[in-house]
Amino acid sequence: MPARAFRVPPSSGKVVRNVPPTFSVVIAAHNAARSIAEAAESALSQTLPPLELIVSDDGSTDATEEALAPYRDRITYVRREHGGVASARNAALELARGEFFAVLDADDRYLPERLEALGELARERPDLDILCTDAFLEHERRVVGTFAEACPFEVVDQRAAILQRCFCAWPAVRRTTLITAGAFDESLRTGSDWECAIRLLYSGAAAGLVDEPLYSYRVHGNSLTADRVRTLQDRVEFLERAGRSYELSEAQRTALARSLRSQRATLVLTEAEAALRGRTHDARSRALAAVRSPGVAMRSRIAAAAAVVAPRTAARALARRRHSRLGRSVPGR
Repeated sequence: MPARAFRVPPSSGKVVRNVPPTFSVVIAAHNAARSIAEAAESALSQTLPPLELIVSDDGSTDATEEALAPYRDRITYVRREHGGVASARNAALELARGEFFAVLDADDRYLPERLEALGELARERPDLDILCTDAFLEHERRVVGTFAEACPFEVVDQRAAILQRCFCAWPAVRRTTLITAGAFDESLRTGSDWECAIRLLYSGAAAGLVDEPLYSYRVHGNSLTADRVRTLQDRVEFLERAGRSYELSEAQRTALARSLRSQRATLVLTEAEAALRGRTHDARSRALAAVRSPGVAMRSRIAAAAAVVAPRTAARALARRRHSRLGRSVPGR
């Protein structure tokens, strides 16, 4: 079997290869009855078995627990009141015993060799605290691309790049490093994985990638909901916080400014679309804000401008514009 390809930052010193690490695979689940069994099966069927599989049920009201019945003697199941994905992951972190805390979303799956590949990366570079693989993007069970195509992994300046994109998605993070960094921010409704990656990298952690798609991420429809607005609001919030919290180099400050410009522009455009589609009283003013936002692309700006005159027609145009890029359904974009 040919050696695996890794994408890794330069080593800070002499690297001594270590024994294989152990992995606690963690699934945070909320109303995931339709997919949780497949996710659990993919973790338990790894060529390098996990030390444990922890399912943290975030207050599900469907049959999530019942769907796990065939696996109950092989998993650790914990149930908490609904508090969001960050809360569910932190509950699992309190129980985890593995050297690495490996994330698996409830509607995704690991390919069979993922943990084995991550273990090889950890042995090759035991100085890394964040281990990743590429991922297939699937829409309606059909592969439509890879995560790295939409969000390239960074090896040169990881601190600048993480302010622009969450290039280390679905990672396995050294458990002690994650705890020291403060775990996942439960004040965030969404985006806690990206915010956590920023804190980890700025605390001195380094990330490496197995350059193979060994994770399967299900890309969902990009229909407009309040969740999309909240996601963008959270992104702007924690990016602004990063600018206040860290001493940034010129390159990092430039990267942050570019990222904030993009996220704010997407937010104002999404708010306009939500208002137009909902026919709210402030639809025209939201559309006008999108016209005036400096980061909005010209074609979307023209569509927003049309909303001041014809809100219903413009809503359809804005929806087509936002749906035109499937990559917007990818985390960290």
